[in-house]
Amino acid sequence: MVTEQDTSHPLERMTIVGDLEAASFVPWIRRHAAKLGLSHIISHTSSQRIELEVAGPEELIDMMEMGCSLGPIDVWVERIDRTAISGERT
Repeated sequence: MVTEQDTSHPLERMTIVGDLEAASFVPWIRRHAAKLGLSHIISHTSSQRIELEVAGPEELIDMMEMGCSLGPIDVWVERIDRTAISGERT
């Protein structure tokens, strides 16, 4: 699900690293972002790394990070790196 970005909210790249082989994790991320009202694009998925861009209020991006770190029981998240992205999403 991709929603229009409100340019008044920050845009961040979130890189999730760990044992992410569960096929349920990407749909879980999409549902969690949608529940929080964050616009998002998943740009990379592998068994060790998932990269996504999220935009929305910083407090909700923090909640997204916390949710992903706790995630579904069948994945193990080692760390989540966040990087601010300047400019508008294409």
